[in-house]
Amino acid sequence: MAQTVDLTVEKAVKEFQNKFQRLRQEIGKAIVGHDEIVEGVLTCLFVGGHALLEGVPGLGKTYLVRCLAQAVKLEFSRIQFTPDLMPADIIGTNIISEDPASGQRDFRFQKGPLFAQIVLADEINRATPKTQSAMLEAMQEHTVTVGGTRYPLTEPFFVMATQNPIEQEGTYPLPEAQLDRFFYKLVVPYSNKEELKTILDRTTSGYKPDIQPVMTGQEILGSQNLVRRIVMAPHVQDYVIRLSMATHPGGPFAVDITNKYVRWGASPRAAQALTLGGKLQAMLDGRYNASFSDVQKVYLPSMRHRVLLNFEGEAEGISTDDVLREILSATPTMAGVAA
Repeated sequence: MAQTVDLTVEKAVKEFQNKFQRLRQEIGKAIVGHDEIVEGVLTCLFVGGHALLEGVPGLGKTYLVRCLAQAVKLEFSRIQFTPDLMPADIIGTNIISEDPASGQRDFRFQKGPLFAQIVLADEINRATPKTQSAMLEAMQEHTVTVGGTRYPLTEPFFVMATQNPIEQEGTYPLPEAQLDRFFYKLVVPYSNKEELKTILDRTTSGYKPDIQPVMTGQEILGSQNLVRRIVMAPHVQDYVIRLSMATHPGGPFAVDITNKYVRWGASPRAAQALTLGGKLQAMLDGRYNASFSDVQKVYLPSMRHRVLLNFEGEAEGISTDDVLREILSATPTMAGVAA
């Protein structure tokens, strides 16, 4: 019986690898470069998480999720976040409806744009915290509650939010509870010279990418279940736990830079992200068990939005990524072994 299960997983992993590569190829018809960002967004989709992309305007963040929606057969919705956006504008509201035959009036729920399978929350940090918090239940529970009634969202449900750097005018920092519900935070860099040339050649010559759908919603749900069947050995899981707890100042696994610059460390959701992200990395490599290197690859995007620096760290210009790289360097893979 165990052999049958192994063969089933092996076949499913190979099929997933092929589908994943085809998805990247379809998205690559429109998106130039940003390979790590594309892989990170697809990782969030295939583990059942949500993605937060940060970068200045004009780097293709919105275009990326539009291309993803075309490459998978899922219902797509875009919400442009603005300072005057209200929670009901996102979730929906009860409206008075009249029956033409009887003339009776009653309340009917009119769904908002959140009722889709791929939701682009564009410039999410331009809305007020009240409106941003309206996303919490949907992102965590995949349901929406209005007037005491819960409405389920269609699975798979994936939110990709873009945000401008918080130093820009007219932005609000996302609440910590909402940040924690994003599986990855991906920082989108500027394109290099060669990539910019390709972008110009494509966008100023009438080129129109023909993106073909590769996967259905049911196939995506199957991949989300497959990720959880990948094995993580106890010693690798212990490494995940220690890496997560190394962000807790004053904790048993905290390193010097944590105690000096970190105010709040990562939650258990961070360890979950490290585990599932590491398992998906193993699948992409054609393996059926997650390794130390798989966990290390996903450490920064899994943790950078879950660790909050103290005043001293901000005053000295230390970035969260700087702290995380030092933690990764100082934490040994095996407990009790010096890094």
